[in-house]
Amino acid sequence: MRKFGLLLAPLFLAACGSQADNETAAADPDVPTEWSSIGFDAKEQRHSPLTQINTDNVSELGIAWFKDLPDARGQEATPIVVDDKLYISTAWSKVFAYDAKTGKELWSYDPEVPGDKAVDACCDVVNRGVAISKGKLFFGTIDGRLIALDANTGARLWETQTTDNSKPYTITGAPRVVKNMVIIGNGGAEFGVRGYLSAYNVSDGAMKWRFYTVPNPEGKPDGAASDEIFAKAANKTWGEGGNWRESGGGGTVWDSIVYDEELDQLYFGVGNGNPWNHSVRSGGEGDNLFLSSIVAVNPDTGQYIWHYQETPAENWDYTATQHIIQADLEIDGKLRKVIYHAPKNGFFFVIDRIDGTLISAEPFVDGINWATGYDLKTGRPIETAEARYNKTGEPFVAIPGALGAHNWHPMSYNPATGLVYIPAQQIPQGYENPQTELEKRRQRLGFNVGIGWAIGQLPDDKDVYKAAIAATTGKLVAFDPKAGKVAWSIDHPAAWNGGTMTTAGNLVFQGTSVGQFKAFAADSGEELLSLDMQSGIVSAPSTYIVDGEQYVAFLTSKGGAFPLVAGVAGGASRQVPNIPRLVVMKLGGTTKFPDLPEATEVVWNPPELTGTPEQVAMGKALYGRNCLVCHGDSAIGNGFTPDLRVSGVLPDPDGWASIVMGGALKQHGMVGFASQISTEEVEALRHYVVERSNWTKANVADISAPVPR
Repeated sequence: MRKFGLLLAPLFLAACGSQADNETAAADPDVPTEWSSIGFDAKEQRHSPLTQINTDNVSELGIAWFKDLPDARGQEATPIVVDDKLYISTAWSKVFAYDAKTGKELWSYDPEVPGDKAVDACCDVVNRGVAISKGKLFFGTIDGRLIALDANTGARLWETQTTDNSKPYTITGAPRVVKNMVIIGNGGAEFGVRGYLSAYNVSDGAMKWRFYTVPNPEGKPDGAASDEIFAKAANKTWGEGGNWRESGGGGTVWDSIVYDEELDQLYFGVGNGNPWNHSVRSGGEGDNLFLSSIVAVNPDTGQYIWHYQETPAENWDYTATQHIIQADLEIDGKLRKVIYHAPKNGFFFVIDRIDGTLISAEPFVDGINWATGYDLKTGRPIETAEARYNKTGEPFVAIPGALGAHNWHPMSYNPATGLVYIPAQQIPQGYENPQTELEKRRQRLGFNVGIGWAIGQLPDDKDVYKAAIAATTGKLVAFDPKAGKVAWSIDHPAAWNGGTMTTAGNLVFQGTSVGQFKAFAADSGEELLSLDMQSGIVSAPSTYIVDGEQYVAFLTSKGGAFPLVAGVAGGASRQVPNIPRLVVMKLGGTTKFPDLPEATEVVWNPPELTGTPEQVAMGKALYGRNCLVCHGDSAIGNGFTPDLRVSGVLPDPDGWASIVMGGALKQHGMVGFASQISTEEVEALRHYVVERSNWTKANVADISAPVPR
């Protein structure tokens, strides 16, 4: 029997100077006043040297200007500021340019991504930012294009299709410009693709090199930069068993790409395997390079230099694609060039960036149960036996789960405090081997991860629902890499909070998923500011100076992977409105948001439950396999994709089928599933959602319904 409850739901100093000192710093030509790249500069520390806003006056921050954005989906980009122009990318890969002081819109560009491509986006139709170099702006699109625009006018200069659109590839990460090349990866590992990183000429978009992260399924060279290292070492780390040749193997490079100007090396983080389950993917054999690794290559050629695999034989969706920071750290009296990394698996890594040697790996969250630590001699984790659910045959409740102790939300580093500020979270998840033919089946639509999906749905127990909310939490963690421990932390009421930024004003900024924009003292963690932004914040802020005034900019919204799947465990964040907006603040800002519309009462009027127990059971299994990752566990809606329990077509079998099978809403991302769901099955799905709607009304409507506005 499966008696798991909530845990099985896949929810988962510088001292401040005087005002005169601040004005001098702002006017100093050696102090950067722009935020010219996604991580501030090539080191990607997300640390600004600006001090005009500091611990003494940050409480005086107010809104300078704001702009509402067109799509109420996840907004994950960090604003970029170059030549007094502010640039953002938004949901559906749209790009906007504004006057950074006044907020006047200068231009916008819509790449017109087809709506049905949303079905291939594991974690919402998001985009994490743009890159700007020498008057050109570069960004990727959900449908796999890399586009170059004139940064002054928004005119398209060129575009290149970087992926095979017959496969479920996407691009959600920000490109980087390195030595007259644009570097970009892609996503899609959950669905079944083969990962790679590519470099394109900034002038015309012609590809210069490509590095694959998993072997060629046909066992032959690709004619790529990765051929040599796969032939020499990586091919043999993949077992002869399993279905990785069919699935593609995963390993997508969907976010972190960092250039080391000192060593002339390019680092990138590699994602999870496909399927997640190591036994299904690779017959339980081999480490499966380069999954869950940081890889260093020559930026001119893409040739392999070194790698460090953080989670060998990846089995839990423990990606290494999280934010990579370059720093210098004194160890035993010697200054070493290092990488700081806090991936999903819950350990904070300090890695020598010259050769990839592991220096330390210490937990940055509590409760980790898949490993007890790392062996620094071998660089390998010391796994717990029960964590290998694929081998024991027993379900395993992992901490952290697939959403990670730290996901894509950027962390930051303050050289003065020596601390790294991590948007951390606690979201457990249950894993087990697939139990049914439906769970074992590979499909073109939906996740193909090789685990049992039925464990991802909560039992009918009101206390479990409440406990799910209480157990899923967020934190701001200030981690000391030198000491290898948490220096201080701040609890947040919900998970999936915004990325961080730190400044020489001894400040750390972070937004929360419940709509607060906060500032803390970087050295002590003292809260100095908390402002209501009306909507959740998952993006990271940036800061800049125009005409002598310092501004702080960020995006609001709710979206991304956790809000999609979390269901009831989204807790307080589920009740927050979803308002896509660019917000820019300054000291003494007086602009006000419009009042929110009144919340309306959720009307629970479910149709009569007419399905048989067998139909409801079939529908539950189908829902877990096909619907959960977009519509929430146990059909509990999230507030920004439709809550199926109150759908207007739920009483209408024909209307329901026209959407689920026929794709009547494909322009919004809801493509038809007729290729893999029969007429009988789509009706069983409807009966399951009807049952969930009736049960919710009778038991937990007060805690499980997002508030409509």
